[in-house]
Amino acid sequence: MSEVNSIPFGDPTHAPFWDAARNKTLVIQNCEACGQYQFYGRPFCLQCHSDRVVWKKALGIATVYSITSVRKPWAAGFEPPYSVALVELAEGPRMMTNIVNGNAKIGDRVRVTWRERNGFPPVPVFEPDSSK
Repeated sequence: MSEVNSIPFGDPTHAPFWDAARNKTLVIQNCEACGQYQFYGRPFCLQCHSDRVVWKKALGIATVYSITSVRKPWAAGFEPPYSVALVELAEGPRMMTNIVNGNAKIGDRVRVTWRERNGFPPVPVFEPDSSK
């Protein structure tokens, strides 16, 4: 079994994320106590420590915070070269992702799209946003 196939998609903390991904909807956590958004999912808010965190639909728009190009193969399904980026979602949290369907640089606006995977929920990736 590959490393990708062993990810626990149904764990209680992250199940809502993967359930939404099955419908190609990006969700992130929001604290009902202080309003802070966070990603990745946790059982409590990093800002105020409340357990009143809920999953909410994200806008799916982000800004490239950092990016690099991978040129050496390391896993099946990721044929180099490809871009790995840290993007800052419009809601505030940062998310590690791939940039697809074009090139992006630091500061560029990107939008979510989805990479299909056989037997697993699709994974969010980002592409340059030309609808500025």
